[in-house]
Amino acid sequence: MIAKILSSAVLGLDALLVDVELDVAMGLPMFTIVGLPDAAVKESKDRVRAALKNTGFNFPVKKITVNLAPADVKKEGSAFDLPMALGILVAEGVLEPESVKDFLVVGELSLDGRVKSIRGALSIAVAVKEAGLAGLILPIENAAEAAVVEGISVYGADTLPQVVEFLNGNQPMTPVTVNLPDIFLENAVYGDDFMDVKGQDHAKRAIEVAAAGGHNLLMIGPPGSGKTMLAKRLPSILPVMNFDEAIETTKVHSIVGLLPERRPLLATRPFRSPHHTISDAGLIGGGQVPRPGEVSLAHNGVLFLDELPEFRRNVLEVLRQPLEDGRVTISRATASLSYPAQFMLLAAMNPCPCGFFTDPAHACVCTPLQIQRYRAKVSGPLLDRIDIHLEVPAVPFRDLLVEREREDSTTIRQRVSRARVLQQERYKNDGIYCNARLRPRQLKRYCALDEDGRKLIELAMNKLGLSARAYNRILKVARTIADLEAKERIEPSHLSEAIQYRTLDRRNYV
Repeated sequence: MIAKILSSAVLGLDALLVDVELDVAMGLPMFTIVGLPDAAVKESKDRVRAALKNTGFNFPVKKITVNLAPADVKKEGSAFDLPMALGILVAEGVLEPESVKDFLVVGELSLDGRVKSIRGALSIAVAVKEAGLAGLILPIENAAEAAVVEGISVYGADTLPQVVEFLNGNQPMTPVTVNLPDIFLENAVYGDDFMDVKGQDHAKRAIEVAAAGGHNLLMIGPPGSGKTMLAKRLPSILPVMNFDEAIETTKVHSIVGLLPERRPLLATRPFRSPHHTISDAGLIGGGQVPRPGEVSLAHNGVLFLDELPEFRRNVLEVLRQPLEDGRVTISRATASLSYPAQFMLLAAMNPCPCGFFTDPAHACVCTPLQIQRYRAKVSGPLLDRIDIHLEVPAVPFRDLLVEREREDSTTIRQRVSRARVLQQERYKNDGIYCNARLRPRQLKRYCALDEDGRKLIELAMNKLGLSARAYNRILKVARTIADLEAKERIEPSHLSEAIQYRTLDRRNYV
C-alpha cells in the first residue's frame, strides 16, 4: 500500500514542502530511502523501526520504500522521522489516509518514541501558512516558535502514540498560542547598558553617531581601554527591532539551531563576536549544503571583530561582498543559496603589536616598520568600508573613582531612533535606509556644503593628507551628526566632528 505524508525541509532561509511517500509491499524485508537523503535522513530507518516497536506498534516485515519528493533537492536532518513513522502506520491501516492529509508533520524520534526538537521550525510554519494547510504537528519544544506565525494551528507533540491518538480522534490536542506583544516585552531586554561605562565620553559619542547612521566603526586603543565593553553595548542603543526584523533574525538562528531555549522570538539585536581563528567558511557560511555563517547570524545586529589584524587576510576579504550588498551568496555543486547579512561591522585593534603606541603610561617597544606591517594586515578595500576610525585612549584613574550621573542606553537610543526616522523618510524613494548606504550620486544631492563647509573640508584635506575615500566618508558621517541635531543642512561644526573620526587616513598617524 502507498501512503503520503506532507513534511518539510529547510533550504536556505525558507522551507520547502516535501512529500514523504511510502510504499509497503511484499518482498524481502528492507527499508530504502530515496530522494537525495543525507546521512542523518538515511539513519531514520533505524530510529523509526525502534520507535514503532518500543511504543507497541507493529513494524511490517516487508519491503519498505520511502521517496522524498521533489527528489532532485538534497534533504538533510532528522525531521523526517515522525512523518515516516506515520506513513508506515497509514500503510498498515492504523491511521486513515484522510486523517493526515491536511497536516504538515516534522519531528525527530528517539528510540523510545519521544518526539525531539528540530531546526527551522519558524521557516516551516511560514511555509505551512503560505500553503494554506490546516495545521502543523511538530515537537513540543518548537511549538512556541512556530506559533509566532499567526493564522495556522500549531500542535506540539511529546510522543509518537500521542500523535497517533490525536489523528485517530481519540485524544484531543490543544493548539499552542503565544502573545506576541508579551514576547517582545519579555525578550527586548539588553543585559549591558552604557550607564556602566565610566569615562570615554568621546568614544560613547562616536558610537552613538555610528548607530544613528548605520556606520561601520573601527576602535583603536591600548589593551584595557574598554573597547570590548563599549562594543557589547552598541546593540542596546540601536533602534528597537520591528516584527519583520525579528522574524527574519529568528529564522537565521533557528535553522542553525542557536535559538535560545524558551525564547520563541528574538526581540533583541544580535551581537556576534567570533574568535580571530575563525575560517572564511565559518564567517561567511558554507558546507556541502550551505549554512549561514557569522555575518548572517549578525543580521539586523552587530558583528564585532576583536583584534582585527589577527584575523587571517583571506577571512577579512570575504567580508567585502556582504558589507556592500547586505546579502551573502554561497554556491556549491548541489545548491546556490543566499542569506541576509545586513549588519553593522564593529572592529577593534591595538595601535601597534605591543599595544602601547598611544598610551602615555606605558612605553611602546615597537619600531615604525613593525607598526606599519601590523596595520597593513587590514587591507585598504576593507578600511574603505569603515566610516569611523575611533581612538579609544586608556581611561584615567580619576575617571574610575568619580561617581557621576551617566546616560543610560534608553536615552541614547531615543536620539538614535529619531535620527533613523529622519533618514528613512528622506531616502524612502532611493532604496536605502540609512546614511551609511549613500552612493556618490546621492552624496551630491543630500550632503551639499555651503561656502564655509567647503573651505573647512579643503583645509582638512590639505593639512591632514586625507584621501578622496576619506572625503566621502566624512560627508556621510557629517550628514548623520546633522540628523542627530535635526538639522537640514550640514554645518561646519558637523564637518569638524566628522573629520576627527578618520584617524587612519592621516599621513602623520604613525
